[in-house]
Amino acid sequence: MKILKVITLIAFTASISSIFCGYFLEVSYSKKLIGFGVIGLFVIVFPLFSYYRWKDKDLKDYMITKESLDRMRENQKKK
Repeated sequence: MKILKVITLIAFTASISSIFCGYFLEVSYSKKLIGFGVIGLFVIVFPLFSYYRWKDKDLKDYMITKESLDRMRENQKKK
């Protein structure tokens, strides 16, 4: 596995387990566990995952330009 994928998986597992521990353990800092788990998901895991999935993609393939609109219109006419 690639190192970024492993780091993302470890961070995801740590965040989810922190959330579950906060819900199921009867400790005084259970709300903090839930909060750190949610922050970990949105601040660490989601950006790492997004970067990992999009790093080798060409953004021009996903942008709407005049050429892409013309291609879509041609495909609609064929159908």
